[in-house]
Amino acid sequence: MILSNDSSAVESPKLSPTILTVAPNGARKTKADHPTLPLSPLELAECAASCLDAGASMLHLHVRDEQNHHSLAPEHYRPAIEAIKDRIGDQLILQTTTEAVGRYSPSAQIAAMQMLKPEALSLGLREYVPDPRDRQAETRFLDFLEECASWGSFIQFILYSTGDLNHFLDLWECGEIPIAKPSLLFVLGRYSLGQYSHPCELIPFLATLEQRQGSSAVETWPWSVCAFGPLEAACAATAIGLGGNARLGFENNLHLPNGQVAPDNAALIALAAQIAQSQSRQVATAETARQLMAIH
Repeated sequence: MILSNDSSAVESPKLSPTILTVAPNGARKTKADHPTLPLSPLELAECAASCLDAGASMLHLHVRDEQNHHSLAPEHYRPAIEAIKDRIGDQLILQTTTEAVGRYSPSAQIAAMQMLKPEALSLGLREYVPDPRDRQAETRFLDFLEECASWGSFIQFILYSTGDLNHFLDLWECGEIPIAKPSLLFVLGRYSLGQYSHPCELIPFLATLEQRQGSSAVETWPWSVCAFGPLEAACAATAIGLGGNARLGFENNLHLPNGQVAPDNAALIALAAQIAQSQSRQVATAETARQLMAIH
């Protein structure tokens, strides 16, 4: 090997910034799970501000009703969204969940979003179309995607298995998905024993995506992972190292890698930001994330 004294002879590869999303509460956890779990609009606003400072560019938003039950109702979403915007403006992308949690039918999920018209939302494909052979449900879902596109809402597709991914890619290849560059969230370990995730569970997703769409999709489609349990940070590190993005937070995990309970959501985001920086990837701001994910 010949070494050159010319510092310009070797250049580090230019890696795109990584998008860190915080999922601060989820649909089921309570203060009994963690005293700092943010539930009220003001608590969510403070959490948003601290996670923004720690490196988050998007917040995955769950809200509750007056009985502290999971809600998709716009009258419960709007106070939380307003409180966050009052606190930090547009410095975080606010992604509303449409998760059913056994309380909402696909029609009710769609109706709630039609009233809210959020900047961004996440859709679990298998919730809207549990059976890929159900063409009626599939058509209803695709019509909803067209509506979301007409509002300018950014959609992230939640996929729990390679079966979900193959179903999505079948729709994509038929030209049914009205999005030029879809964003995918691979959920690791949802159906594993004890619902604990492992980094190796990412590989089948990426292998399937590359086999079906080629390496360019793996490199250019905005994909992320979320993981359950104590290996959440390791799963995020694997995704970041492979060019992806990560979602972390109390929705899926309350612990630091050393086993200690995290003091708050910001601690989990700060750890992911350190991981990204150690792998020569900048942490995206919301403005950069909007550009990378084509949010208008």
